[in-house]
Amino acid sequence: MPVPSATTGDMAGPTIPSPDAARIRDLLNKLYTCETSDECITIGADLGDAIKSAGISTLESAGVLDNLSSQAQNKKSGLAREGALLGMYGLARSLGRPGEPYLMALLPVMLDAYADKGQPVREAAEMAVKALMAVPSPYSTKVILPYLYDAMTRKWQTMVGALDVLGKLAATAPEQVALALPEIIPHVTERLHDTKDEVSKAATVCMTNVCKVANNPDIAPHLPMLVSCMARPTEVPDCVQKLSATTFVAEVTGPALAIMVPLLARALNERAMTVVRPTTVITDNLCKLVRDPKDAGQFLPQLLPGLNKLIETAAFPEIRQLAAVARNTLVKAGGDGHDDTPQRSIATEAELTTRLRGLLADVADCKEVDAFAAKALAYAASNLHEVLVIEVYNDAEWQAACTPYLSSFIPQDKAAAITSKLSAHYRDAEHARRIKESGLDDETGEELCSCDFSLAYGGMMLLNHTTLRLMRGRRYGLCGANGAGKSTLMRAISLGKVENFPSADELRAVLVEHSLQGEDTSLPVLEFVASDKRLKNVGRAAIQAALCEVGFDGERLEQQVGSLSGGWKMKLELARAILMDADLLLLDEPTNHLDVGNVAWLENYLNSQEKLTVLVVSHDSGFLDNVCTDIIHYERKKLVFYKGNLSKFVERKPEAKSYYTLSTENVKFAFPPPAFLQGINSKTKSILKMTGVSYAYPGCDKPSLTGVSVGVSLSSRVAIIGPNGAGKSTMIKVLTGEAIPQEGQVWKHPNLRIGYVAQHAFHHLDQHLEKTPNQYIQWRYQSGEDREVLEKESRKLNEQDLKQMEVSIEVKGQHRRVEYLIGRQKLKKSFQYEVKWIGMLPKHNTWIPREKLLELGFQKLVQAFDDREASREGQGYRELTPSVIRKHIEDVGLDGDIADNNAMRGLSGGQKVKVVIAAAMWNNPHMLVLDEPTNYLDRDSLGGLACAIRDWGGAVVMISHNEEFVGALCPEVWNVEAGKLTKKGKGVVNEDAFEDNAKEEAAQKKIEDKVAAKPKKKKMTRNDVKAREVRRRARHMKWLVEGGTKEPDTDSD
Repeated sequence: MPVPSATTGDMAGPTIPSPDAARIRDLLNKLYTCETSDECITIGADLGDAIKSAGISTLESAGVLDNLSSQAQNKKSGLAREGALLGMYGLARSLGRPGEPYLMALLPVMLDAYADKGQPVREAAEMAVKALMAVPSPYSTKVILPYLYDAMTRKWQTMVGALDVLGKLAATAPEQVALALPEIIPHVTERLHDTKDEVSKAATVCMTNVCKVANNPDIAPHLPMLVSCMARPTEVPDCVQKLSATTFVAEVTGPALAIMVPLLARALNERAMTVVRPTTVITDNLCKLVRDPKDAGQFLPQLLPGLNKLIETAAFPEIRQLAAVARNTLVKAGGDGHDDTPQRSIATEAELTTRLRGLLADVADCKEVDAFAAKALAYAASNLHEVLVIEVYNDAEWQAACTPYLSSFIPQDKAAAITSKLSAHYRDAEHARRIKESGLDDETGEELCSCDFSLAYGGMMLLNHTTLRLMRGRRYGLCGANGAGKSTLMRAISLGKVENFPSADELRAVLVEHSLQGEDTSLPVLEFVASDKRLKNVGRAAIQAALCEVGFDGERLEQQVGSLSGGWKMKLELARAILMDADLLLLDEPTNHLDVGNVAWLENYLNSQEKLTVLVVSHDSGFLDNVCTDIIHYERKKLVFYKGNLSKFVERKPEAKSYYTLSTENVKFAFPPPAFLQGINSKTKSILKMTGVSYAYPGCDKPSLTGVSVGVSLSSRVAIIGPNGAGKSTMIKVLTGEAIPQEGQVWKHPNLRIGYVAQHAFHHLDQHLEKTPNQYIQWRYQSGEDREVLEKESRKLNEQDLKQMEVSIEVKGQHRRVEYLIGRQKLKKSFQYEVKWIGMLPKHNTWIPREKLLELGFQKLVQAFDDREASREGQGYRELTPSVIRKHIEDVGLDGDIADNNAMRGLSGGQKVKVVIAAAMWNNPHMLVLDEPTNYLDRDSLGGLACAIRDWGGAVVMISHNEEFVGALCPEVWNVEAGKLTKKGKGVVNEDAFEDNAKEEAAQKKIEDKVAAKPKKKKMTRNDVKAREVRRRARHMKWLVEGGTKEPDTDSD
């Protein structure tokens, strides 16, 4: 294409050579007089080629656009109208995107021609529109939509054409149509009500297509119903009822709200409470899933009036309460319409135009721009503004949105260079803005990485257009709520799945987490590390030295990895990471399972590494205080950086004080009260005892426990402490019956129910990752027994037990063999059991005392029966239905929608721990055993758990290295070291660790109860009662005679 000579300064349009002008005039004349459509199409193509050859500016200078527009509306000649439209068709095909800024103005003329009386003209109009709409980039949608809205107010054929174009635009520019849904839906809704059947049908198709761009899997199945409801408001009640049966779990964005809000706003004004009630619930559920306040904020004016009206005037208290809850959720999601966070400064179209003019002068030497070129310049600026709105900064998108339009009046290579400079400018500006917003604008030192990225998991956007900038030698604490995506981010970094993050060749990032899945844990420690393919170039001497550095001595180097405690496994993972010579060390809950000494060692090691950058997720506030130089906080799908450790961070954000106090302000746990335990009339009476217990793991000569004797009562609050590998978890296993001691006895009350959360809590869930939490609890308790109990080693019959079942017992002179136990009843201070005998009818069943059965060797049979009876008794207080289970899971801080709909495979570590705790507490246990309960729980959840344990009425035994947690709850301490147990006397718990003051609240409640207590009634004698009846009778007779107000009978008369 010839280029105007304006590259030397002036951008005035060039003079068209007379041969070209004459040819264009000749082609236009022929176009309007062709006898066939095919001739018109050929001439239209020739016209496009001629203009392309002479320069696109000839569209205006030769009056081509005005000529075509005028002839397309020539009421006297159908041939002229058809020829003009086919000429537009030819121009669109020949000129393409460089001609778009000028040809788009002809769209209304083309759409008006849909109503022409002549069939050939209508067909030509359809061809022209189809050709023109194939040209624009998605970013031109904002320019096109006003033309379509205007066309929807004209003749019905034009309306149908505009609706068809809009429906197809949703397929070619889904993201741009999604952003415009709030303004599109009202325009199309008007056409749904059109009296012309063709228009309403076209509007239905269009509305269905544009609503699909919301891309919400919860709403998608209901789109036909929703569109039908928009057309027929009388269907609102039925639509609401069907939607109320839908569980919303996917993230709710602005486009999804644009579809739902008109329906909800109308439903809130319905009179029937059967419609209003589910509407408030749907509103609440939808708003809970909104992550960007700007999405919800734009719809506050539509929903708030209806909710406020219900809160003030609804007749039913339940409706007022639900409306208040929905309003609070809506305001929280939308910020009450006022977003206090700094708004991102997007360049206006005018600013973009000015910058483009400056680049034209610098790059293309274009000092001035004429009116014709100004149109293309403004069109390009409009497109680029849309690119900035959706925060796209890659050069390819900018080239598509700008270069073709600039190439209509300057050379292609110059246009591309200008676009590249412009995209680089705004990309750098946005990066600088994000760094400043994140608190990183004054960072000094060597930059390890700086990347802009987004992160999603399972259909949920976790981080959106945020910046991660890490400096060498700094230690960053990653903070956020459970499920925010902290572990997901670190795993994505280690797997190289974070966009723009340096490759493994440039930056070596190593993740250390609590996972040895898929690895051979039967190997000795030294062999295990040496077998790692990533350490193939590291010698055995270096490996042994690194292991010794973290505490693996000669004996432990030969120990099997599978037999290591949780703390030693974590140290093993740390040793592997050290050997890999990482630039960036990613630590996911590194202090879990580590004792106090090892935590101190880890702190010292990390603080001594001047060249190592650390990114750590931990719920140990002391560890974060001692290690971190910076805190990275999740805030509204962004990473925000704060200088200093956790204490400094809390000073700047006081709402984060839950990292230091155990509070139920944000997450509240509530445990079911323990049921009555038969024969236990005092909370200090023993319910579980171990006497002289010794235990060694199979194949180990050295016992893990030696001569341990302890007792537990309902009032017990016991912390078990000791170094890693001392035998704490082993002691818990023996105490709960998961392991059988070789020496000594373990006694527990026959009806005692124990809720047990193991050290590696996820082992409870490993076989059920495809289930939801609700389904898992149903599976675990559906038989009336706790299936986890049945899996314990102490409940499985070994060869010795099977042989014992073959032994005959002499009863009433007969030798009988036990088949199973069928019943149990109280016998003095113990129990007796009904025994079913092999080969004998039930009438021959015999009651045998518990002590006799234990003496005969039927311990497992008796224990299994006791467990079954205890479990059934516990479930007698429970209704195993999804709704009741959901409420129970919500009581331990897990969202009910997650409990019902999310497979456990996708839950975070903290969420899985909550599931395990909920399952353990389902059958109302009398005793709760927690092995490292604080692992994976964030501070809010930790506070909820601590307060629930404090207020619970059952016994609690826990292992934890979290001194704050233990000190706040456990006055009694059992210290296990080298397999031996030392009891420390009952101390005083640290009540200051709680944000609330339970002691003061309890004292105040006692005073209030005392004030409210009624005086005790004095018991009346027989004569007193007779005298009272005489007085009442006399008073009644007097009233019958005199009438008036009858004096009521009272107790004091």
